[in-house]
Amino acid sequence: MSDRLIGVQFWNGLEEVPRGLGPTAVTIGNFDGVHLGHQEVLTRLVAAAHGPADGAAVDASPRAQAVAITFDPHPLQVHRPEESPEMLTGTAEKVQRLAETGIDALLVLHYNLDLAGLTPEEFVKTYFVDTLNASVVVIGHDVRFGRGNSGNFETMVELGRRYGFSVLGVDDFALIGHSVAETERRCSSTWVREALEAGDVAAAAEVLGRPHAVLGEVVHGAARGRDLGFPTANLGRDSEGMIPADGVYAGWLVDAAGARWPAAISVGSNPTFHGVERVVESHVIDRPTEAVEEFDLYGQHVRVEFVEHLRGMVAYEGVEKLVEQMYQDVEQTRQVLARLSVE
Repeated sequence: MSDRLIGVQFWNGLEEVPRGLGPTAVTIGNFDGVHLGHQEVLTRLVAAAHGPADGAAVDASPRAQAVAITFDPHPLQVHRPEESPEMLTGTAEKVQRLAETGIDALLVLHYNLDLAGLTPEEFVKTYFVDTLNASVVVIGHDVRFGRGNSGNFETMVELGRRYGFSVLGVDDFALIGHSVAETERRCSSTWVREALEAGDVAAAAEVLGRPHAVLGEVVHGAARGRDLGFPTANLGRDSEGMIPADGVYAGWLVDAAGARWPAAISVGSNPTFHGVERVVESHVIDRPTEAVEEFDLYGQHVRVEFVEHLRGMVAYEGVEKLVEQMYQDVEQTRQVLARLSVE
């Protein structure tokens, strides 16, 4: 991966951080999904580093760099892999989303037992003080860090007094008055996973602040869709991002050139044909007629964005009924995306 991403410095490990760096404003987290709660922390981080417009946040320095620290793999994948949740995004997608928040640099630490064994003070001194020259640390009040997660917000405040940095606490970010939140609820990666497991991609999008996406390479499938008049772009097994519940969705396919195409997306094992392997298939609709023959996505790395759930996965009695339903899916997809584009 490049050491810079859309203007953001990318450091893959401690050894890549430039010597003599500083001053900086620093935050830390797993940032799985980079949802609205994460974005709130990162917005406060950038304000602390660059100087807030309203003077409400801590002003580290007009020339401070905003640095986010994250981990790869997720700590639970090291300590308790059997309990580790499915990741909402792959590392590349997470890095991209973090870079878009306005931070100046991203430090990705390889999480292993050696790193996990550092005491809270050892961790803070090594990374925040000696390496990043932090003048302010921006964190949530529920932060845990260091060996056995023994460090908390109060620990960070005490270490800040000892090593000369201030600590800015960020309250939980809750959705209030949104269609997915009848009552106030804290934005979290768990909430997004629950929504995706239920197929409620619209709710997931509200918590994320954008449509949930799965990224992967387009591979050859059984070609049944093409035979039925609905050619699909099938993602390979190595796709990244949590796949929603089986069903049919309205959404978008973003190709390698960045073009966004409206798509009816199927997730499941093709029960009508007694399939067993779960696949993500996207049928791009309303392609320009002059480009149909040249529209070849095989081998491309694409992004599939899920906008709205249309129906569950059903095994139809006969191909004719399936084709009839597919025409309805395409029309419903067209209507959903047209409605959302004017809202």
